Amino acid sequence: MSQRLVRQQFLGRESDGIFKELHVGIVGLGGGGSHVAQQLAHVGIGRYTLVDNDNIEESNSNRLIGGTNADLQRQTSKCAIAARQIRRLLPDARIRQRRELWQNAAETLTDCDIIVGCLDTFDARLQLEAMCRRSLIPYVDLGMDVVEAGGHYEIFGQVTLSLPEKPCLKCLNVITEDWRALEAAKYGATGSRPQVVWSNGVLASIAVGAIVQLVTPWHGSAPLPLLEYDGNQNTVSPSTMVPYIPPSCPHYATLDNLGDPWFRVKGRK
Repeated sequence: MSQRLVRQQFLGRESDGIFKELHVGIVGLGGGGSHVAQQLAHVGIGRYTLVDNDNIEESNSNRLIGGTNADLQRQTSKCAIAARQIRRLLPDARIRQRRELWQNAAETLTDCDIIVGCLDTFDARLQLEAMCRRSLIPYVDLGMDVVEAGGHYEIFGQVTLSLPEKPCLKCLNVITEDWRALEAAKYGATGSRPQVVWSNGVLASIAVGAIVQLVTPWHGSAPLPLLEYDGNQNTVSPSTMVPYIPPSCPHYATLDNLGDPWFRVKGRK
């Protein structure tokens, strides 16, 4: 084990080799995704596919890790900022950047070992999870919101581990049809969801911890499918839904939901 990683050797004798070869896709490199990229590099993850079609803007510079005033002037892509952060720690990291909508980069994501989603809308999160289910790829979903309640604000969020054949975002009530309808009704309204750097960082740390727990033996048990963050109480706890979660997922229960729905045999017309 390299001296840089010696303090984390409790994760497992082979952990540095596992991390070096692990291929993680990060979809969305804003406040949450930029934290995830930096922390994965600190852990020693060696392979990345970074997907985001946006450049840094002044409105997200309050939480985009690694973004600078010079990047604002140059309108640097979020992918490039994340890649730069990773290479500052791991110069030999293998990084693919796709500066486009993730739906256009879906084929590139299918050879990832794990995919982390840091997306803003319920529909986009469900679509990315569906792609991961079809490709049998573990999916880690980050969600956060700030809501006004009784004259003050409440910060809350969750990290969901969506594994093939296990409960999905719908099973866990992380995303419901009522919330999707409410979001659709607000589509086009002025303003965006409030975001702050520290809550993004907490959720990103939980996600990175879940990934490490998933691929190394240090913990002795499987990571929980749903952890909830209360930003007002500064607590992270297993969801109260966990005891009632079905053991399998009815939403992706058939072979019809596996594989690439747009696949065509090359050479056949």
